[in-house]
Amino acid sequence: MKIKSILGKSIAVAALSVTGLVAVNTMNSNDAQAAIVQNDATVYTVHTTTTVYNDYENPVATGQTLPSNTDWRIIKTAYDSKGQKWYDLGKNQWVKATSAASSVVKTEAPKAETQTTQQAQTANTSVQTQQPQQAQTQTYSAPQQSSASTTSNTSSSSYTSTATGSEASAKAWIANRESSGSYSARNGQYIGKYQLSASYLNGDYSAANQERVADNYVKSRYGSWTAAQSFWQANGWY
Repeated sequence: MKIKSILGKSIAVAALSVTGLVAVNTMNSNDAQAAIVQNDATVYTVHTTTTVYNDYENPVATGQTLPSNTDWRIIKTAYDSKGQKWYDLGKNQWVKATSAASSVVKTEAPKAETQTTQQAQTANTSVQTQQPQQAQTQTYSAPQQSSASTTSNTSSSSYTSTATGSEASAKAWIANRESSGSYSARNGQYIGKYQLSASYLNGDYSAANQERVADNYVKSRYGSWTAAQSFWQANGWY
């Protein structure tokens, strides 16, 4: 009787254990949850048309498809409750990682992009470095002008002096004394027909700018070209 009792209890315990194991397995299966995980790739390449869904937990086709032979950047990676892997391609556009047998995942594409970016930056730096050098090699040489009333034209701007009569005569007189009327004359820091300081011309040595700056300089300092001529005759400069 004792042996049968022990055997009966053992069978009962074993039955309970099996039942508990089944219950635990069932519970674990039901408790599987969808989750977003760390990306295992950066680019998703599609070789056949692939359906796009609005979500990975309760996926509904959006009506959009990915065309074949296209690359898509992966924003997120997730698994649904059934263990299916999904990729978010941005703005909740999800695709199944195994939706197409010929779809593959690339991880080397960003390297090529980085190299392209570096090459573009190098090219931009080269262009930025060369542009000032080209600007420095461009010079303007204008023919001598003996006319009292001066009209100057360049490819970038034009200027007509308002000096007439005695003002124009005084202006031409000063130009002849300063440079013999040459726009390209130089004497240290003094440039052009009116021997203006390079700082006044601000890097623009065109004939038009020389005429403009000279008129403004004389007007602000002497009030008129005739007054500037009188000062020059008394001091040898203006």
